[in-house]
Parts: sequence; structure tokens; C-alpha cells
Amino acid sequence: MEARAVLRYARISPLKARLVVDLIRGKDVNSALTILNFSKKKAAKIVKKVLESAIANAVQTGEIDPDNLYVKRAFVDQGPVMKRYRAAAMGRAHMIRKRTSHITIILDER
Repeated sequence: MEARAVLRYARISPLKARLVVDLIRGKDVNSALTILNFSKKKAAKIVKKVLESAIANAVQTGEIDPDNLYVKRAFVDQGPVMKRYRAAAMGRAHMIRKRTSHITIILDER
């Protein structure tokens, strides 16, 4: 039985979040948490919260043993982009794109 957790509209670029999610895909839950604990990236803290939420969702059903869980699927989709403008030289304006991400983690039992 699968358990999943989704974080929507996370204020981090999808490219940066995918670098961290790629590290834990296919790993068992304990090693994935260890990898995220020792990663220096900002996205690691965000992905760790989503992973812990997925673990809690799995335990809440009561049918899954948390020791046998592994990360079956983990992916990051692009959310909406906030567009801001910043003054540039000679009266111009440059666009700043503040990207958001939708982070999904699906766990399953081995």
C-alpha cells in the first residue's frame, strides 16, 4: 500500500529541488533521512519535511510497517512563477522570476 505527501507552492526553484530529490529516489526511508540531514542544500530541509509527512501518513493508516518503507517515486513539478521587476541601467527594467515547486513523495513497502 502506498503513502504519499505533496508540498505545493514551495518557494524554491524546481531545478534546485530536483537535485536533492534525485539523491533519495529508490532509497529506504532511514537512509533517505540520513542523506537529507547531512545535505547542505536549502531544498534538503524542505524535502525532509515532505518525506517525514509521507512517513507519518503511512503510519497513520496502520497497515504499513515504517521500517520496511522506501521511496518509490519522488518528483518535482514546476509551480506558478511570480514575476517582479527591477530597475536597470538607462531607464530599463529587468524581470525577476521567483519560481515555485510542487514536491511529491510516494512511499511503498518492500
